Amino acid sequence: MTPEDSALAEVAPELFRAGWTVERIRSVSRDLSATVLSPDRIVLVESAVAGAGGAAAGYARLRPAVILAFHDLCLVQEEDEWYMGQLNTDGSVVCWASYGSDLEAALRAL
Repeated sequence: MTPEDSALAEVAPELFRAGWTVERIRSVSRDLSATVLSPDRIVLVESAVAGAGGAAAGYARLRPAVILAFHDLCLVQEEDEWYMGQLNTDGSVVCWASYGSDLEAALRAL
């Protein structure tokens, strides 16, 4: 087992048991730099907030189980949902949308 797969197995044992390895993630995403990040960071998702002037952008905090990084893009798993977002220079992640519960479909959407 590679060190990267060990990291994946540690933070996402259910993915690893389902046959996901870092190499498979790289193959499906077509990004050879794909890596697993620690979920111990600030992760936000944009959300619509109703205000006096209509809907405005706000943010809700996510508690990710898994973060996969692809250069400056990320896929973040919270519960059964995969969110796509941007990895910021300070290590935080801001997501803009859910891409559903299918990791393979989310990887292909990168």
